[in-house]
Amino acid sequence: MKVLKIPEPTVVRLSLYSRFLNQANDRGMDIISSDEIGVAVGIPSAQVRKDLSYFGEFGIRGVGYRVKDLCEQVDKLLCVNQSWPVIIIGAGHLGKALATYKGLLDRGFDVVALFDSHPNELEHEKDSGTDTLPENLPIYPLDMLNKVVQEKQVKMGIIAVPADSAQSIADDLVQSGVASIINFAPVVLNVPDHIEVRNIDLTVNLEVLSFNLGMRS
Repeated sequence: MKVLKIPEPTVVRLSLYSRFLNQANDRGMDIISSDEIGVAVGIPSAQVRKDLSYFGEFGIRGVGYRVKDLCEQVDKLLCVNQSWPVIIIGAGHLGKALATYKGLLDRGFDVVALFDSHPNELEHEKDSGTDTLPENLPIYPLDMLNKVVQEKQVKMGIIAVPADSAQSIADDLVQSGVASIINFAPVVLNVPDHIEVRNIDLTVNLEVLSFNLGMRS
């Protein structure tokens, strides 16, 4: 049986649809059209219909989509109808912000551990009330990475360390069995082909904006 290749931009848009549909469902909406979805997420309605058609027929011709059903189907496609244990490596300002971001857990991504080169200092800050980290979030030294990944069956890791440390952290994640990595460090990681890496570089995006502003002036 041939496996259908779904374009990555479609998967990205599914996330936008899911966010809006969950909000619409929370507001008690019953039926919604592709036009309404498109306006809400800034995508042409024809593209909405095309994206959803990759996965079957969800709507009712001449009526639209049942919000609750479509919401559940899209979340199932994104596999966010289950809990994914996630670890964060690096407890600087960025790592701490990610660890306390409620939106991750709301979407099924449960931060189960934080790793840092100075875990005892962080635990002391947390115990003394000078830190905002959740009380039930364990903080481990880096040499515990493999053990924690195996025990908690972690498949996703977030790298929030300086660029000069990112590659060694990525190597440790791969060796421990993590299959997917979000990389916030401004460096290209060298990983095996079967490991998926998503790079998030704020500076690159700002430079694109500055370039576009410069071209307009």
